[in-house]
Amino acid sequence: MTTRNSAPATAFDRVRAVADAVLYEGYLLYPYRSSSGKNRVRWQFGVLAPRRWIEAHGPAADTVAGSAESWWQQTECLAEAPDSAVLHLRLRFLQLQARTVHAARPDGTSSVVDRLDIRGLTLLPFDEAVPHKADMALSVEELRAGQRTVTVRAPGGERLEAVYDDQGTVVGEVRRVRRPVTVRLRLSATPAGTPFPLLRLRLRVENTVPDTSPDAPREEALRRSLVATHMMLALDTGAFVSLLDPPAWAAEAAKACANVRTFPVLGGDPGSRDLVLSAPIILYDHPQIAPESPGDLHDATEIDEILSLRTLTLTDAEKQEARATDPRARAIVDRVDAMPPEMMRRLHGAVRSVPPETETVVVDGVTVARGSRVRLRPRRRGTDAHDMFLAGRTAQVEAVLVDVDGRRHVAVTIEDDPTAELHRWYGRFHYFAPEELVPLPQEATAP
Repeated sequence: MTTRNSAPATAFDRVRAVADAVLYEGYLLYPYRSSSGKNRVRWQFGVLAPRRWIEAHGPAADTVAGSAESWWQQTECLAEAPDSAVLHLRLRFLQLQARTVHAARPDGTSSVVDRLDIRGLTLLPFDEAVPHKADMALSVEELRAGQRTVTVRAPGGERLEAVYDDQGTVVGEVRRVRRPVTVRLRLSATPAGTPFPLLRLRLRVENTVPDTSPDAPREEALRRSLVATHMMLALDTGAFVSLLDPPAWAAEAAKACANVRTFPVLGGDPGSRDLVLSAPIILYDHPQIAPESPGDLHDATEIDEILSLRTLTLTDAEKQEARATDPRARAIVDRVDAMPPEMMRRLHGAVRSVPPETETVVVDGVTVARGSRVRLRPRRRGTDAHDMFLAGRTAQVEAVLVDVDGRRHVAVTIEDDPTAELHRWYGRFHYFAPEELVPLPQEATAP
């Protein structure tokens, strides 16, 4: 097997911002303090725990964090590539690092404390995380010849940082400890059985830590786990096929892909097909970070403006605790405190285009425009997974939009939604393609 440490950095850089958001999603949440209940139950995405611990709790350990954890995840995606093509892979994950605070005793020993205040600084215990990546490259010919296995290790370690008072006397220490983590990747490529040549790439990531007790508490198992585990894939020749919106001839092959606890999507700029990001959260093809966002808030499901405004409302004591909780929390508080008014105004929203009020679209021979009533029938593939919950509901058309490629999209509000007026006032709608709608006569009564 040929492995190389020369993954195409420039290619992966095109999806790096989104991948970083995945890596630190939920790392810590507003109000960014260690005493907050939501920051005491952490690590909800992409957790691969030791196999013995998982199997003692069932095939997927349903935890208090609300996630279904396992000891493995699997990515399957489709690629059009010759045998000479090289597949570059980058595995990324977080390794937990326990930070404890110790106060010095007169006898020269120390004891663990919940807090240490010295020289105007506050030191608090907290679980940090160290990012890891492993790059590898294999030719398609090698992958077609049979399954390949790669072992990755994240070493353990301990680091002590002495704490001094104004007289230079040691009054305590901060101790950071990591436990080693071992990982196995199983890689293969097989024909997808399509009319045109297409390969099914399978990438399985396994936690192979052997010595975690099945009776260990979750906090201990997490110290031997991979967190926020995800993969980045790039082809030097050839192209990947979208699993969300595949061509008709590849639709059945896309449907047959078995992705377990991960969701591969095309990465990079719209139209490109040389990159895939396989993440433990649902994304669209070609995901992007909004250009208005000034920095990571570790909660991509929230709105930057709301979180920034709420961070500004923290008291000085709360901000001090947040800064002491974690360097990333300190960066958020400092950034929001220093944010100029013009940047805050940018967070309020951005209009990418203003559609004409007269835009219409013909659906099943009926002209649909603002004010029309429709029934929703989301496609099974190539649409937002959450839209499936709206199947069969009736809605009112608020606008027909035209994108830069000339395609039409219909903005609607749900008729029996008690918050529809509020959504209409804010201009926040559900969006559907015309083929996902059934026109209704104006006098029809919603079921």
